[in-house]
Amino acid sequence: MFSNNDEAVINKKLPKELLLRIFSFLDVVTLCRCAQVSRAWNVLALDGSNWQRIDLFDFQRDIEGRVVENISKRCGGFLRKLSLRGCLGVGDNALRTFAQNCRNIEVLNLNGCTKITDATCTSLSKFCSKLRHLDLASCTSITNLSLKALSEGCPLLEQLNISWCDQVTKDGIQALVRGCGGLKALFLKGCTQLEDEALKYIGAHCPELVTLNLQTCLQITDDGLITICRGCHKLQSLCASGCCNITDAILNALGQNCPRLRILEVARCSQLTDVGFTTLARNCHELEKMDLEECVQITDSTLIQLSIHCPRLQVLSLSHCELITDDGIRHLGNGACAHDRLEVIELDNCPLITDASLEHLKSCHSLERIELYDCQQITRAGIKRLRTHLPNIKVHAYFAPVTPPPSVGGSRQRFCRCCIIL
Repeated sequence: MFSNNDEAVINKKLPKELLLRIFSFLDVVTLCRCAQVSRAWNVLALDGSNWQRIDLFDFQRDIEGRVVENISKRCGGFLRKLSLRGCLGVGDNALRTFAQNCRNIEVLNLNGCTKITDATCTSLSKFCSKLRHLDLASCTSITNLSLKALSEGCPLLEQLNISWCDQVTKDGIQALVRGCGGLKALFLKGCTQLEDEALKYIGAHCPELVTLNLQTCLQITDDGLITICRGCHKLQSLCASGCCNITDAILNALGQNCPRLRILEVARCSQLTDVGFTTLARNCHELEKMDLEECVQITDSTLIQLSIHCPRLQVLSLSHCELITDDGIRHLGNGACAHDRLEVIELDNCPLITDASLEHLKSCHSLERIELYDCQQITRAGIKRLRTHLPNIKVHAYFAPVTPPPSVGGSRQRFCRCCIIL
């Protein structure tokens, strides 16, 4: 707290414009504290120009509709970015007031605001034509009507997250993409009603698409994803984990049409094989992250192709790929990505992996973490030797409980050889 004399000196020495500039770098909490110092600072700290970006996630339990309304009246047209993630007390009425007052909003995060309905998207459509990023994940009351409204009133929309909005169908996607053809990122995780027809609309109308998440969209097949590959040549990130109907045809289509692909997540896609990953690796040389967990048909052949053709690989998950052996890890450890790129490798439940694999990874100087849960042939001695070469690596391993011989009294006691090594 400042005395009146100190305050007078500061206000005389520093012009209001400079104080405003200083306040513009402060977070919400600090601004509120500054607003309590004096009347002069209250006016400056609460000036709308200091409230262009607001994240209220840390206060989510305390945020109610009236708080959002007051913020919108204070910030007005200055506000560009607002996160209300997890604010369960915020509903449609508050967001209507917000939309009316903050018409220059560009980024809005409503993830987990479960009270909101299609009425909120109608308000955004009516008043917020500059909206570019919108997150509605887990807003389960959202339906196709919301996507139709966004299509009509938010033509600049580039990123939309409607994960777990399971009432959305192909009709909503069709309406959305016809009005928002500039979409670059679309997150549809858990939208279980979506079928191949929805992907055909996306492929036909969204040539700028860079990121697509379809995790657990169980009805998706090769037909829909092939349309995406053919229509979205700029695709860099695709998540199709849990889409158990897809086959090598998808990997072939990606290799032929999406050379910029950097991230591929296909966990639990058990029909994918070495043949498809060979085509992918030979054509997509910019791959950085691959999640192949439970792709149970792949063998060392896939790792050989990745080691030769994918020098930028940083993160690789092979958990539950039970056909992977030390030889595959040897090729990976000698590959182009090994020395400077590879940061994470997950080998949980790979029963053929032994301490020899750890020896092959010693030269991976960028390796930060390795997962070895339930790798029965990995020993503590092998992990210790690896850590002598990579002292900062995090090794997560679990050694199965061992049952010792019966004691003299006939009772048996279970114990663990080791749990987690950090």
